[in-house]
Amino acid sequence: EAVRQEFTPAAVGDSFGPTWETCWFKVELSIPPAWAGREVHFVWESDGEGMVWRDGQPVQGLTKEGEKTSYILTSSLKEAEPHSVTLYVELACNGLFGAGKGSMIAPPDPDRRFTLSKAELVIFNRDVYELLVDLEILLDMAQLLGEENQRSFQALYTANQMVNVCDVTDSSTFPAARDLALAIFSQRNGESQHTIHAVGHCHIDSAWLWPYEETIRKCARSWATVLRLMESNPELTFACSQLWLISVPWQAQQFEWVRSWYPGLYVQIQDLVAKGRFIPVGGTWVEMDGNLPSGESMVRQFLQGQRFFQEQFGRICSEFWLPDTFGYSAQLPQLMRGCGIRRFLTQKLSWNLVNTFPHHTFFWEGIDGSRVLTHFPPGDSYGMNGRVEEVLKTVKNNKDKGRVNHSAFLFGFGDGGGGPTQKMLDRMKRMRDTDGLPRIQISTPDQLFSVLEKESSQLCTWVGELFLELHNGTYTTQAQIKKGNRECERILHDVEVLSALALAQGGTFQYPSSQLQRLWRLLLLNQFHDVLPGSCIQLVVEDALGYYAEIRRAGAGLQEEALRSLCGDLLQEGSPESTLVVNTLPWERTEVISRTGPAGTETLALVTAPSMGYALVKEPLLPPQPVTVWEQEDGSIVMENGLIAACLDAMGRLVSLRLVDSQRESIPDSCCANQFALFDDVPLYWDAWDVMDYHLETRKPVTTLLKPLKVILGGGLRGSASFSLQIGKSSTLSQEIILDAACPFLRFKTQVEWKEAHKFLKVEFPLLIRSTNATYEIQFGHLQRPTHWNTSWDWARFEVWAHKWLDLSEHGFGVALLNDCKYGASAHGNVLSLSL
Repeated sequence: EAVRQEFTPAAVGDSFGPTWETCWFKVELSIPPAWAGREVHFVWESDGEGMVWRDGQPVQGLTKEGEKTSYILTSSLKEAEPHSVTLYVELACNGLFGAGKGSMIAPPDPDRRFTLSKAELVIFNRDVYELLVDLEILLDMAQLLGEENQRSFQALYTANQMVNVCDVTDSSTFPAARDLALAIFSQRNGESQHTIHAVGHCHIDSAWLWPYEETIRKCARSWATVLRLMESNPELTFACSQLWLISVPWQAQQFEWVRSWYPGLYVQIQDLVAKGRFIPVGGTWVEMDGNLPSGESMVRQFLQGQRFFQEQFGRICSEFWLPDTFGYSAQLPQLMRGCGIRRFLTQKLSWNLVNTFPHHTFFWEGIDGSRVLTHFPPGDSYGMNGRVEEVLKTVKNNKDKGRVNHSAFLFGFGDGGGGPTQKMLDRMKRMRDTDGLPRIQISTPDQLFSVLEKESSQLCTWVGELFLELHNGTYTTQAQIKKGNRECERILHDVEVLSALALAQGGTFQYPSSQLQRLWRLLLLNQFHDVLPGSCIQLVVEDALGYYAEIRRAGAGLQEEALRSLCGDLLQEGSPESTLVVNTLPWERTEVISRTGPAGTETLALVTAPSMGYALVKEPLLPPQPVTVWEQEDGSIVMENGLIAACLDAMGRLVSLRLVDSQRESIPDSCCANQFALFDDVPLYWDAWDVMDYHLETRKPVTTLLKPLKVILGGGLRGSASFSLQIGKSSTLSQEIILDAACPFLRFKTQVEWKEAHKFLKVEFPLLIRSTNATYEIQFGHLQRPTHWNTSWDWARFEVWAHKWLDLSEHGFGVALLNDCKYGASAHGNVLSLSL
């Protein structure tokens, strides 16, 4: 399509845009015959991301930030080779890290222009390049090995001799200079030297500072470059964890776009996978957030990922590869083992703000006792450049010296793509087995973990979650995304329950496998570790909310179809006064529901439905004791239903919550629960990611009443009262507090019109309970965290994550705080807090 367009002249210095636009350049090159025998490059520099197309195929990325600014036309120009070449350059008007206005993580500048700063046909002097790489390695050795190491002086004196021998105006002196360097590089290590397993890598965020669609081009640019590097470096291996982006129809329109634009790229990748050089790792659909997805969602991540790897490459992954998410649930080891994975690699805990994690290679044990061999690359990065400094850090920083003698070294530009470069490989070739430096071998994840497994007898075990002491704000940022994730997880659960029951009943019902897979893949895509946490630009948020809307819409239709198949006869036979009640949870439930009567009015009814079943309710149940509601002289309101009794003050705060039978009070004297509090939220740098511990020093209770508490429903099956508050300068909060008959809990139906900046809203529940630990729901289980700050490990958890509940209990009594769309929480002393 681009080739068929009309092109107009462009010049170096021209600017193009705006942000997210695409510009195509037709580049016509004529190589002078006098350049015969020379290495010829096409050099292109721009602050946008480029892709070279040749003969209708993408052949290499051109990204200045990724140190890829030249495309090799020929390594030695021969007379028979074409001297006239036409290339096309596809320029994306965004940088490797998007187009932030003023800083990398600022919102994108929509009007930014991108400049072509260089477009040249050049002779590349390979001898000079090799000489410079030699000198770089020697000078780094001299500087970094230290004065106490004789190798640093040997490197320094060798570099000095090279300078003396080399005449920059006479290339015939270069070989002698290079021989001096080779003599140093050829001096071998002893057998006990640490071995670094170098693996090419290119972490590409599925969406972050750029939208989903741009990621597809980032993958093409990065992987086309890797394939080209492999042509000239047969030893190169490359680990890739998100192949789905270019091969699987997670959205039909984008799949068709990729299929028609990059038809040859995937075929080449499949061939290199079969040869063991392009290595699929990860085992999940995307590199998802490690905390917030539900247990079922995490199972689906592995199910979809492992199924894809099996179908496309004939094997499943044995390594779970998740280098960049914001903490790791204690349930993950069990899920990994259940999905055929026994090895895990990450490095994110090196970002801890408070405590240094004590291991780089260890066994990680989950809540059921499942264990996986875990490795953190000791260089604390998944984007190494192959420098002396990095390999020395890898050895020096290793926390498990003496237990293991091998470690990973992932090299290549990442986050925004880019991948390995030729210079990285050339540096490591010189350090392959050089005395004074760790031994470096180009390796694979399987080779590394196989060696670590053999050395594992002395490894330590870490039990429980791998909590990242940073980015705690991602449990709360972008509330609509959090709500969409929880709601869509519930919708897909309900559709599958009802569809399975309808199928089991027999008849003509067709289980909606393909529709469910499409919806699950949309949900799994949105669980990527910069989307579900909310640490992405507004364009990505809009895409994500659109996908949630599609899941809700399509899910409602599938649910309706399953119900009609499952209960169609009951729906036809039922009288207008009867109500079909469906329960998709695995226990019998008796609850107050709202239903539409014959006259179209909403009425309440107390009904019972069996576990994972349904019932046709004609005569609602009578409550064992109706709800009573009364207002006291001081304006407070009391609600009671025979199980619990609650007293609310005029500001809607809970001043008493008692069990009726035992009269056990749960709110301390002179304390108020359901207390909203506003905090300053000004982190050190990562605005959407972080909330710092010092925010706790800025607590301001919300006390500005807009509408005082008043009774809405006076009792019977349901009692309720509502109020509204002003929050900060511009925001409002409205809440209805509801008590139903036969119900052992209060419901707080809360709506916030949020217009604050750099503020953090929480709701607090001080309790008359003493416990050193609080309990939090996680995927398929729960874990306990301390309510005290005895150690730095304790207070670093000042803000944590939970799923649907957190609980504070002592012997014989406890209180749980439940939610339907929140994840950020804390429990300090006797106060449970939910971050809103």
